[in-house]
Amino acid sequence: MSTLLEAKGISKIFDVSRPWLNRIIERQPRQLLHAVDDISFSIRRGETLALVGESGCGKSTVARMLVGLYTPNSGSISFDGKDLVTELNSPRAAALRRRMQMIFQDPYASLNPRWTVSQIVAEPIWVHQLMSSRGDVDERVRQLLEHVGLAGGDAEKFPHQFSGGQRQRISIARALASQPEFLVCDEPTSALDVSVQAQVLNLMRKLQRDDHLTYLFISHNLAVVHHVSDRIGVMYLGRIVELAPKKTLFQRPQHPYTRMLLDAIPDVKMTGRARKPVSGEVPNPLNPPSGCSFHPRCPYAEERCKRERPKILALEGDSSSACHAIEERRVEWAVNQQAVSTSESPVLASR
Repeated sequence: MSTLLEAKGISKIFDVSRPWLNRIIERQPRQLLHAVDDISFSIRRGETLALVGESGCGKSTVARMLVGLYTPNSGSISFDGKDLVTELNSPRAAALRRRMQMIFQDPYASLNPRWTVSQIVAEPIWVHQLMSSRGDVDERVRQLLEHVGLAGGDAEKFPHQFSGGQRQRISIARALASQPEFLVCDEPTSALDVSVQAQVLNLMRKLQRDDHLTYLFISHNLAVVHHVSDRIGVMYLGRIVELAPKKTLFQRPQHPYTRMLLDAIPDVKMTGRARKPVSGEVPNPLNPPSGCSFHPRCPYAEERCKRERPKILALEGDSSSACHAIEERRVEWAVNQQAVSTSESPVLASR
């Protein structure tokens, strides 16, 4: 498969300093938050890349940079071989934005409560001038609603008349209205009940097959990620610490942080395997630890981890990781060790 999107060394810094006068009076320096810190990855056509990690690790910031809502402070993003920032600042911006859309986390906040479903779903069609006839647009809205599992007659209703799962289906229909190739899904199921999550995830997989879509899927739920992803990137404090195919990451995790995340999932098979749940707290991102940012929580940390920031290392099977312990072979996981049972997860039971 060819590469649709590629990010090279992208970073995003936010100035979260107090007002200028307060800093002068209190003699405080500026405070810069490195939300995303020099990360690189690529997404192939037709695949789903998932980004996982604890809250505040930079997942949503990455999502917003990929659709042009944020501009990277450094690095580059290319979409279909063209520089994203350059294209979005050119007359071709509208054509590019039509090809990429975003599904937001909260279906209760992302839909205008004063608009009917027809107005919400039709907006991208009017904005991108895909159709000019009101009758054609109404017919297209009806088709989109049926495509996501709703009734065509729901077009004249308002968002408050729908459940959370139905509202997210409306959001998906709106995202599909411009006929995009690439969807950024920012935790689209986290606000939904578990049973409804499974329905929405199954719908998204079906749409990917039918419409030949490419996904970036943001989540903190590893069971959800296992259900939808082809490759997984694990983020910690603004960096990707491990990137691997789904099967490799779940069966043979490399980075200690990945292993700790997997160990935090309940063992439904009662295997009795030794587990090390995630310990400690995420450090203050305004004052991150020196060297490897995970070293205060890592059971394998040594002096080098405190001094030197690890580089991304290529591993077997299209995997990579940033860890001194792996580089020095201080951490080696057994090949046949099953990291976590996913087959009986409540989310996956509906497959």
